Amino acid sequence: MKFHNAGKFNGDIESLPKREHEEGAVMFKEPTDMKKFSLYMNIGAFILMFLLIGLTSLIVGEFTFDTWGCLLAIVCMVPHEFLHALGFKGDVYMYSNLKQGTMFVVGPEDMSKSRFITMSLLPFFILGIIPYTIFLFNPNLVTLGTMGAISIASCAGDLYNVFNAITQMPKGSRTYLCGMNSYWYMPKKEGKEEVKETAK
Repeated sequence: MKFHNAGKFNGDIESLPKREHEEGAVMFKEPTDMKKFSLYMNIGAFILMFLLIGLTSLIVGEFTFDTWGCLLAIVCMVPHEFLHALGFKGDVYMYSNLKQGTMFVVGPEDMSKSRFITMSLLPFFILGIIPYTIFLFNPNLVTLGTMGAISIASCAGDLYNVFNAITQMPKGSRTYLCGMNSYWYMPKKEGKEEVKETAK
């Protein structure tokens, strides 16, 4: 993995890393309007956070929204993206826009369906599920529970990407990012005759 801090993202999608499309590549069926997509993901994140904070409050026995847990979840925005970056083997670029509360990583390499799903879910499990599960076993750790709940909710976009990969990518296909859009394609296979010739 070769990490690059690409600096502030000014909203220009054309400035993001691109690559030549693979033959027969199919763009994921996902919103192409980034403002509309961000709105949908924010709504999804809010609903998820509301449900998890509600569950946290039921477990504790009173409404609770721990301030330190909230601050920890905000601080986790940076390690969240670094965890995504670990899923890449080649160049990966991190962009940020603190005024808009935006931070993301992109990389033009292709990857298998399973690696794409693992890369997408790393922050979900490490920063969200694990802390929240610890809280479930020890309800006194409200700070950890709040941090986990918010971190899980912040993964709404990642969960959406995983859903797309599971429902749209055929078995054996590979995926890659070009700009802000994901594509999948079927890699070419060697012909039987060519394989036999190589074996000789």
